Amino acid sequence: MALRGIDGHAVCEGPIEQVVRTETREAEDLLKKLDILSPPLSRNSARGIFCSRSLNLRSISAIGYDMDYTLVHYNVKAWEGLAYDYCMENLKKMGFPVDGLTFDPDLVIRGLVIDRERGNLVKADRFGCIKRAMHGTKMLSTQAVREIYGSELVDLRIEGRWVFLSTFFSVSEAVAYMQMVDILDDGIIPANLGYFDYKGLYKAMGIALVTAHLEGHLKNEIMSNPEQFVELDPELPVTLLDQKEAGKKLVLITNSDYHYTDKMMRYSFNRFLPSDMGWRDLFDIIVVSANKPEFFQISHPMYELVTDEGLMRPCFKVQIGGLYSGGSAKMVESSLNIHGNNILYIGDHIYTDVNQSKVNLQWRTALICRELEEEYNALIHSRGYRQSLLELINQKEVVGDILNQLQLTLQRRSKRLNAQTIAATDMDNENLSQSMKKLLVVMQKLDGKIAPMLEADGALFNKSFKSLGRFGFLKFANRNFKYQIKKRKKVMTGDVIFCAHLKEDEKKEKNKKKNEEEEKNTEKKENNKRRRRRSDNMIVDMYDDDDDKEF
Repeated sequence: MALRGIDGHAVCEGPIEQVVRTETREAEDLLKKLDILSPPLSRNSARGIFCSRSLNLRSISAIGYDMDYTLVHYNVKAWEGLAYDYCMENLKKMGFPVDGLTFDPDLVIRGLVIDRERGNLVKADRFGCIKRAMHGTKMLSTQAVREIYGSELVDLRIEGRWVFLSTFFSVSEAVAYMQMVDILDDGIIPANLGYFDYKGLYKAMGIALVTAHLEGHLKNEIMSNPEQFVELDPELPVTLLDQKEAGKKLVLITNSDYHYTDKMMRYSFNRFLPSDMGWRDLFDIIVVSANKPEFFQISHPMYELVTDEGLMRPCFKVQIGGLYSGGSAKMVESSLNIHGNNILYIGDHIYTDVNQSKVNLQWRTALICRELEEEYNALIHSRGYRQSLLELINQKEVVGDILNQLQLTLQRRSKRLNAQTIAATDMDNENLSQSMKKLLVVMQKLDGKIAPMLEADGALFNKSFKSLGRFGFLKFANRNFKYQIKKRKKVMTGDVIFCAHLKEDEKKEKNKKKNEEEEKNTEKKENNKRRRRRSDNMIVDMYDDDDDKEF
């Protein structure tokens, strides 16, 4: 049977490489006619899915979504700025001197960690080693970071000390706290408020921020003026409609209450859907006030919302097309009759959304990391600059390698060793030393050029903490969450990957561990049998030896 190309005609017979080249050319021509970016060009788009593990969407029967910062993307400066303003207002009522403080969203980024003992904001690599730190709103030098932390690692198991900034909702919290640290250091907190250390200050700031959320003024203002806080994306509602038309079951699971969810989704979605559709028509099941992460862990009472005003009644079974409050993920699985890795859940919270749905239910997961759009664009636009920087770094490596080889040659000569080095030379020792000094000067000059270029390159992302992923914050976060899971007697599987990075099931690893455990159990049983046989033999030997003795 002859192979057929995309145009329906049989391709010429021959080596597979020739067939592939022919089909690739035809595919590229077709993409040009359709005015579609070819795959190489589309990789330059920041609005993409970046993955290191495969996911066959044909195996996915249901897709679940979080809402805040997933389906509805807020203007961080506006939303978090408003939360910050309410927090400052509450702190002022408590007696703190906060007049003149303003919200600075560029001060922090997601993935940083608050050190409540020292009043610092730190950036750690994937192993927890602290690479950058800020005390209050002032960046610490590399030397100061070494002196303060040395070889100390960030350990999220120490819940009373470290706070991981996992979502955009953490931005206002971190900005407010770091500014309050400056106030504490300046000694201007009134004495009548009592003694405050950095931990106590964080607690006071947290109370002010939580109060801002509980009072309801914050969300009421956002619902009254959604155009100031929500960034519309016309492609998103249509994408969900495409998924629904493709036969996927869609589920919305959000911690937000119904009134807020309805207002945000109406504003963000309805205008981009067909006139006879509303946002609720996209979803087979809607769960509000879900109380994640417990939604993925344990079962809570579930209520059905029966009126637009939010009137609820208890229910014990989820129906397709229903709108619910509370409950559990197990109830959603039972209603859909879809379980485990046939469900893909997408959210922005690395622990609440991604980690717990994977650990407890074996759902496939995707993490929304919107900062990557800006970082990716920065990488694309600075290619020429980065190429120049890379050339200087390569030159330094070459010079450094030659310098090391010459130094090794001189060292071996001093020991009267005959072993030759890569940079073997007929120069005498004096000329060799002079050449090494010259190379050292060249390296110092290269360092003088490279250092400011590296600093400027990092500033393309964030002026203080540079790139979000430069030190692998997601791997660091996931590594620390493993310890949190162990504390709760759970098992952690999979890695969290960037943007909509897809998490691969760890069946092979789990099967491997299961087989190892079975082998250990089998070996243990065999050892026990051997011990029993040895014991029986010892008893027989004892009686054999004592046949002539009286007892």
